[in-house]
Amino acid sequence: MTSANPKPLLDEFRWPLRIYWEDTDAGGVVFYANYLKFFERARTEWLRTLGFSQQAMRLEEQAMFVVTDTQVRHRQPARLDDLVEVTVRLAERGRASLVLEQQAWRDGTLLAEGRIRIGCVDATSLRPRRMPPALLSALGLQP
Repeated sequence: MTSANPKPLLDEFRWPLRIYWEDTDAGGVVFYANYLKFFERARTEWLRTLGFSQQAMRLEEQAMFVVTDTQVRHRQPARLDDLVEVTVRLAERGRASLVLEQQAWRDGTLLAEGRIRIGCVDATSLRPRRMPPALLSALGLQP
């Protein structure tokens, strides 16, 4: 659900995840494209901690996010059973798009880092639109 009383914006959000068989290739190493999935999950949980559900935004506000640009640099492999922490940091904010910097860490070792641009679109037409007013406020922007 969208939030009437959004929570304060965090400098950096951290989300833990465990690496399972389904995340790895035949050698037990995380398949490179799965870091995008990990980043997506962390962004969803980041929004949730701010008080916003993507499903509720789509149903109640007819607004949803689409990824418009990604840059990912892979530094070290994650492996089966690793406990990884994925971070989200808001780098740029606008009324219709956000740029987020994300990292995946294991025990202080940087595994992957990315810069992801997401845009808000109308859920029916998929045309760009402003984010819902409550979310803009939560991000420190005037609605």
